[in-house]
Amino acid sequence: MAHAKNHDYHVLPPSIWPLLGALAGFIMLYGAVLWMHGSGPWMGLIGFAGVLYVMFAWWSEVVHESQVGDHTPVVRLGLRYGFILFIMSEVMFFSAWFWTFFKHRMYPMGPDSPHIDGVWPPAGIETFDPWHLPFMNTLILLLSGCAATWAHHALVHENNRKDLVNGLILSIMLGVVFTGMQAFEYSHASFGFAGNIYGASFFMATGFHGFHVLIGTIFLTVCLIRALKGHFTPEQHVGFEAAAWYWHFVDVVWLFLFAAVYVWGQG
Repeated sequence: MAHAKNHDYHVLPPSIWPLLGALAGFIMLYGAVLWMHGSGPWMGLIGFAGVLYVMFAWWSEVVHESQVGDHTPVVRLGLRYGFILFIMSEVMFFSAWFWTFFKHRMYPMGPDSPHIDGVWPPAGIETFDPWHLPFMNTLILLLSGCAATWAHHALVHENNRKDLVNGLILSIMLGVVFTGMQAFEYSHASFGFAGNIYGASFFMATGFHGFHVLIGTIFLTVCLIRALKGHFTPEQHVGFEAAAWYWHFVDVVWLFLFAAVYVWGQG
């Protein structure tokens, strides 16, 4: 009775994953630096593989904890707060890329002078027409967000597992289509990453968003696998809720990218 649990918190046992995650992250970073100095990518790839392994193993334990009843209402609330803080950090991350684009769009610099006498976009840059492929991608991503919301509503309000699965499948498929169309757009760009501030800002902002779409697609795929295994219930579905929040964040960022980079950034 001295060790009986009389609270709603989940006291975690000692875990090796924080240490392994830190070591793998350091190896990945150090290997990336060596790669940039011409030493080859192998150390960075080994560290990256270690990071992926830690992510898989650690989150597998979290999923197991949720299935055995360790995620009480108090624990679930803490997980939600933690994910909200993560989303806030992502907002600040993208704010940096938006700010550099805004700065150069409003105050373009001349090629040979520090004075503000340049033009935007820089000479020789042919921008994308926002109302063709970018607009189609906007509709695709918004429809994907609607499908994720449909899946969430089916689970929480109706406990309809068939619509939960169908909504997730549709959302994932549209996310894959978005990524494919983004790659197609990149392959037809008339400008590159290097040599001009427009290309650097464009590819950093949209490229990081594309990376987040890829991560979100994987996130939703994991939720689909868990849904097929019957993991989620109307009361306990923090993992799926986090995936839906993340996907809607990706949607909102794209709306700002479309309005700022593609439409307003045309000059």
